[in-house]
Amino acid sequence: MHADLDRVLIEAPAIAQRVAELARQVLDEWKDAPGGTPEITPVPLMTGSFIFAADLIRHMPQMMQIQLMSVSSYPGTATTSQGVHIDRRKSNVPDDLTGRHVLVIDDILDSGSTLRAVTEDLRSRNPEAIKTCVLLRKQRPEAMAFPVDHVAFDIPDEFVVGYGLDYNGYYRNLPDIGVLSEKAIEAHRL
Repeated sequence: MHADLDRVLIEAPAIAQRVAELARQVLDEWKDAPGGTPEITPVPLMTGSFIFAADLIRHMPQMMQIQLMSVSSYPGTATTSQGVHIDRRKSNVPDDLTGRHVLVIDDILDSGSTLRAVTEDLRSRNPEAIKTCVLLRKQRPEAMAFPVDHVAFDIPDEFVVGYGLDYNGYYRNLPDIGVLSEKAIEAHRL
């Protein structure tokens, strides 16, 4: 699979180190809440964030209820967003989040439309607080301007795969994050 990459942007050891740091930052941000660090409700956006979310929350040794949300914007062979679709049938987020401290976990921020739609949806469920955490933020004006609480890495505006990110369902299991070659994109479009 590495042969399908133009280049590796972020190697697995750097990802592991940064994810551990990010978990500490998330917990530090909430430690001053009344009563200390509250119980956090992570809401990973499926399916791209599942590896990142699993690694992140393993570094958060506290009580939590994980609620998965099914969101899609890059179906199949799309390399640009096709619009945000929240699938409540495939999500287990309760309708009532009253009093909960929600941490939305996403794989990549490229326009902000996914995080905007998700946070609006979650706000309607009455949480105490919502924070956002993304693995990657593309260096695009709309992404850089979008307010996000925690970012692991800023990357060039290129189509990337690995560490949960896919193309047509492939490459999620790559331990590194890399730029997919045009040749590989074309081969999987067929």
